[in-house]
Amino acid sequence: MAKIKPDQRHIPLSVGELARRSGVPVSTLHFYEREGLLASWRTEGNQRRYPREALRRVAVVKTAQRLGVSLAEIREALDALPAGRTPDAADWARMSKAWRASLDARIAALTRLRDNLDGCIGCGCLSIKACPLRNPGDVLSEDGPGPRLLE
Repeated sequence: MAKIKPDQRHIPLSVGELARRSGVPVSTLHFYEREGLLASWRTEGNQRRYPREALRRVAVVKTAQRLGVSLAEIREALDALPAGRTPDAADWARMSKAWRASLDARIAALTRLRDNLDGCIGCGCLSIKACPLRNPGDVLSEDGPGPRLLE
């Protein structure tokens, strides 16, 4: 892989170059921009250009998404950076620490679901008193008869 020469570090990337270098489709980059996760500017020919630092922003977004962090949470973390600065290692450590509790809670919930899955086989309605997945402790009965959602 060719390295960027020092005199090229400030040359912006086209959307196609950013897609190729980041491994993210152009449509996803456009979506990230609409969601406020990336910023670009337009050339005189109306073509999008991104700073090279956008590569790191995309990497942060994709990594956080793989952890199950919502785009809203990612945007909130990126918006907390001064003047839209690209996250550095210290920023990532702070963000990942903040997301760790949520990730631990999801892992615990998934573990409970996995451990109770066998009791669900054959239930069919997922609302009986014995269902630990959909109606643990029959808490839905407190809302009266009929179907209920518990999230």
